[in-house]
Amino acid sequence: MGTFPHTLLLSATYEPLACVPWHRAMQLWLGGRAELVEHYPGRVIRSVRADYLLPAVLRFERPRPKRKLSVRFSRRNVFARDRGRCQYCRSRLQWREATYDHVVPRSRGGRTAWENIVIACRPCNQRKGSRSPEQSGMRLMRPPMRPRSLPAVDFGLVWRNGMPAIWQAYLRQSAKAAAANG
Repeated sequence: MGTFPHTLLLSATYEPLACVPWHRAMQLWLGGRAELVEHYPGRVIRSVRADYLLPAVLRFERPRPKRKLSVRFSRRNVFARDRGRCQYCRSRLQWREATYDHVVPRSRGGRTAWENIVIACRPCNQRKGSRSPEQSGMRLMRPPMRPRSLPAVDFGLVWRNGMPAIWQAYLRQSAKAAAANG
């Protein structure tokens, strides 16, 4: 676990919503908006007045209104959308190994947007260079597109040493519920 771990944030019905930095989790918890469900054993945040357990999992106390939000474009979200696989050779990548690849290179007018970015391993990215996939004789697994949502089971995909073990039960429950409903 890193020096400053993140906190898994759950809805009032225990559905995974996001992972937030520990300091944001402290604001939600101490501000009375979320309750502490799990904490990191042996990890404490010290202030002048008190010591606090470091939250590993928080749950919003009240149901939050469903908002239709689009998924924010970020390197982590592209990695999650592509399920940690090079979109050319299909090899599974660790977060640190993955590179951003512009399908239509920026030198040819390609934009940095959901519809033009994929995750690639370094060898494939270098082989493709500043050419299109067709020009370099490479095929994409699937065309890049803006996702409607990111699956909850991918929360742990972006963590260097895997997700914190304390999260696994909450993410497994969510994945089982999604499989039963879909």
